[in-house]
Amino acid sequence: MKTATAADVLISEPADLYHARAEDYLSSHQLADFRKCPLLYRRKQLGLAEDADRPAYLVGRAAHTLILEGRDRFEAAYAVGGPVNPSTGRPYGSRTKAYAEWAASLEAEVLTDDQAALVEQMAAGVEANAIAMELLSEGVAEGVVRADYCGIACQARLDWFHPDCGIVDLKTCDDLTWLESDARRYGYAHQLAFYRAVLGAALEEDGPAEGPAFCEGTRSVSVYLIGVEKREPFRCGVWRMGGEVLGLAQKENEEAIGRLLRCRETDTWPTLYEDVRTFDYL
Repeated sequence: MKTATAADVLISEPADLYHARAEDYLSSHQLADFRKCPLLYRRKQLGLAEDADRPAYLVGRAAHTLILEGRDRFEAAYAVGGPVNPSTGRPYGSRTKAYAEWAASLEAEVLTDDQAALVEQMAAGVEANAIAMELLSEGVAEGVVRADYCGIACQARLDWFHPDCGIVDLKTCDDLTWLESDARRYGYAHQLAFYRAVLGAALEEDGPAEGPAFCEGTRSVSVYLIGVEKREPFRCGVWRMGGEVLGLAQKENEEAIGRLLRCRETDTWPTLYEDVRTFDYL
């Protein structure tokens, strides 16, 4: 039986196509919604609630594109600047009708000059970290993997996969000092544990998996987190996610998937606040 590699199971797929398949596959984002509130998960699934797209999300997406996929892909996906007012010789403001019409005429997403400068500074911050650059020196950007996991069809879009180092995820943050707190607040360990598990399931489907990207003595892929600040001095740091943390997060993910399957069977979607809670600490 052949030895499977990530190249065997990771596929290249446009982001819009990946998101369009959300009806058929469970993602880490959907599972996070379910862990927080099954009713929220269900309302989003039915199209009754949507995620708001904020300027910070646009900047984050653009930074991911430039840092992970390169300048050619960045320049193809994003337009910078805007139309110039002939009366003043200055660009129209981003809230003007002229700017909105110009942006609507483009196939690319639009960044203001300030947003584009911010993206460039974040990319420079990552480039200044030798360990981050080593992790991103070789591998696959935005690879998609799909597999059956815990009795449900799942999908994941990995920021980066390095053949020797494993999964690498890029996060932008306001202050690198608090990235570990952000990780707890936003469930980064659960997200990356889901990625690791779905990739592992796909590799198992394709054949026995082994190699330097796997943790010694286990069949689990190593996981790294790169964080970069969105403000001066644009520091960049690298964390290796601990196996125990990922294991605990994976256990909680699998318990949540079990609850999700039961909710589907009964068509019951609680808020998780149906009972009285006790507030007994300061």
